[in-house]
Formats: sequence, structure tokens, C-alpha cells
Amino acid sequence: MKKSVIFILFTLFIFNTYGQTIEEETEAIKNIIQISYVEGIQNEGNSEKIDRGVHPEFRLLGVGDDNQMWTLTIDAWKEKIQQRLQKGELPRKADNLISIKFLSVDIQGNAAVARFEFYVGEKLVFIDFISLYKFNEGWKMVSKIFYKFP
Repeated sequence: MKKSVIFILFTLFIFNTYGQTIEEETEAIKNIIQISYVEGIQNEGNSEKIDRGVHPEFRLLGVGDDNQMWTLTIDAWKEKIQQRLQKGELPRKADNLISIKFLSVDIQGNAAVARFEFYVGEKLVFIDFISLYKFNEGWKMVSKIFYKFP
């Protein structure tokens, strides 16, 4: 009986500790997406914030006309961001700020996928899927695909 109680308490402790770790990792992922993607890339054009959470080998993947795949590296994306900064398109103004609403974050070991709604102002424009890996310095975004609403 005593062994059973100890086993049950130990099992509950392990599950509780594991649950806290998943919650902490989920919050870390949401935080890095908010800082690096929403603030850094989309709203501010802030390279320091981008570099905090985007891996140098990051790829944005899309499907264009005639179902042709295209790829954008983070370096090419940063060049586009610099052009937008020079044109005065960034930082964004209050009426067209980007915001997101997380739909799910799926974590398995050091890999994760976050799915969220992407809003321009109050208009839902995309569903984004961002893949991340956890490195020694923390979670880094490594790729993105998306669905654009018609």
C-alpha cells in the first residue's frame, strides 16, 4: 500500500512537472513569434528583434501563379523590410498594425509548429504556420507557410 501511494505521488509529480515545461515552452514560442515576427518583421522592421527569433537559414515558402513554389530567405526578406523602412511604410501606423491570434502550438522535443490567425488592423488576412527548432540559445523560427484568404 505504501509503495502504491509513493508511486502515485511520484507519477503525479512527473506529469505536473512535464505539464509546466510544455506550458513554459509554449509561452516561449508565442513570445518569440510576437517579438521577432509580429513586432520585428511585420510592424517595426526591427532587425535586432528579427535576429532574436529567426534562424539565419529561415525560409518563407509560398505558392504563386500556376501552382509554382517560391522561396524567400530571411536575408532577402530583411532587404525588403529595409526598402519598406526607407519608403516610410514601416513602422506601421495604428490603423494597420499586424496582430495575431494563436490557434495552436504543437511541441515535440526540440521541434514545434505554431498556427495562428494574422490580422491587418481588424481584418483576418492569413493563417500562418511557423516551424521552429529549439537551439542552445532558445526557440528559433526556421520556416513559414501560409494560407491567404481570398
